[in-house]
Amino acid sequence: MAHILSYLAAALPSDTSAGARLLALQCALRVNAVLRVGLPAGLLRSLRIDSVEACRELEQARWLSVVAGPGTAGVTLQLRDATLLTQDPARPDRRRAADWALRHGSLAQTRVTEPRLQLLSVCLAAHSDRGSGAGLREYERIMHDCGMPEHDLSRALCALADSGVLKTWQICPDSGDLRWTLPPGQR
Repeated sequence: MAHILSYLAAALPSDTSAGARLLALQCALRVNAVLRVGLPAGLLRSLRIDSVEACRELEQARWLSVVAGPGTAGVTLQLRDATLLTQDPARPDRRRAADWALRHGSLAQTRVTEPRLQLLSVCLAAHSDRGSGAGLREYERIMHDCGMPEHDLSRALCALADSGVLKTWQICPDSGDLRWTLPPGQR
């Protein structure tokens, strides 16, 4: 999962919205061997994003082409980046990762509905130890992977802590790394 987030940070323009990044994450994890992906309407609703706008944005970035939809049946997309073929698309564990990201980004008990908070939540969980919930990553790398400016990331971290998605977080003064802990229910 973490490598897909890093791939998307490099493949998408830096100003790509969090909603489009969440859609791109689902596409990258669910794509088949010919770079096509179908996302049913229920999955799109679960993302809680403007899927029409996210598709338009990813199409303008030339990362995908819309084949059909988005509509009442969902959307069918053709990804344009052949780099994904080197990452062994259509593996069963990738679909499990996509389901995990979908569930984790939309945890009902946290009431986190903003796409930027959903994306950050998935990113932090992907870089956390499953047993302890502890995570450590370069602050700038998290900003890059989530496409967030520094001031926005600090506010988003506070919002995740206030909503219970993060137990603790801090920026290490000596290294500039971000250190966090997820509560047991978020791992």
